[in-house]
Amino acid sequence: MTARRAPSDDHAAVESCVTDYFEAWFSADAARMRRAVHPELAKRGWIRRGAEAPFFDRDTSDSMVGFTTAGGGSKRPAAEHRFDIEVVDVRDDIASVTVRSPIYHEYLHLVRTDEGWRIIHSLWRLA
Repeated sequence: MTARRAPSDDHAAVESCVTDYFEAWFSADAARMRRAVHPELAKRGWIRRGAEAPFFDRDTSDSMVGFTTAGGGSKRPAAEHRFDIEVVDVRDDIASVTVRSPIYHEYLHLVRTDEGWRIIHSLWRLA
């Protein structure tokens, strides 16, 4: 028989992964970003610019690590580095999270892997 983790442990681990993801972005820490995202990450931004037709910005784990290596969000003012994490649901090996910050509104899905919780899906837009 396998012991199940307490829900509070899962919530804390999910929140820690999401914290790593955002702090990695804002501090240009590519190694930390790579640990936070699953290799199969599918990230989509819903972008609207003035009168242009809206479109998706598509990213992968490799592109996120690359953008983070290049500076990521570290060039943004420190006041924009704040974020609030709401762990919406954790069920066995999957989780759903909403993150709100001065610049992003992001919905994340995570999976528990042998290495820990990792972000597998992201849908975001500018705040």
